[in-house]
Amino acid sequence: MKRTMLIAILAVTAFSTMPAIADSTTPTGKGVQTKQNAPCVSGFDKQAAQIQDNLKLMQEQMDKIDQTQDPQERQKLLQEHWATMQKGMDMMQGMMGNHMMGGNMMGGNMMGGNMMGWKGMSRYYSKLTPEQMKHRQYMMEQYMGMQQQMMNQMMQQQHHMWMQPPQ
Repeated sequence: MKRTMLIAILAVTAFSTMPAIADSTTPTGKGVQTKQNAPCVSGFDKQAAQIQDNLKLMQEQMDKIDQTQDPQERQKLLQEHWATMQKGMDMMQGMMGNHMMGGNMMGGNMMGGNMMGWKGMSRYYSKLTPEQMKHRQYMMEQYMGMQQQMMNQMMQQQHHMWMQPPQ
């Protein structure tokens, strides 16, 4: 059951972090196109700091788990770690939609079938200014590092869930 839940969480996390393939303009009711919003670096940095604090807390919790010999205390700490990890995943999921593509990353085309492939992304990237491209790359690099840290926490959590220490 927990293994299935972990796989589901990993799949949702991976799926939710994929860029939506949305045009950089949005049709309005009158056929007029509106301009794409730029990535928001300052908002991203603020949220990234909160996520880093959450990752630090998760590592502190994991350190306590490693030092605990009492099985009941270990279970309690694992549950706390799991809750902190879920909070962190929610924060990361929100981060991508709010800042990476000017609040439009998880736009309507993701579920509409036009989800992946360079043809769809080229429409987005071709309309970014060089400065916007730099911001986007910066945010993606930061995000990927945080995603790796989150995956490490998941792996440690699973290790402790399945490999109980000998008593």
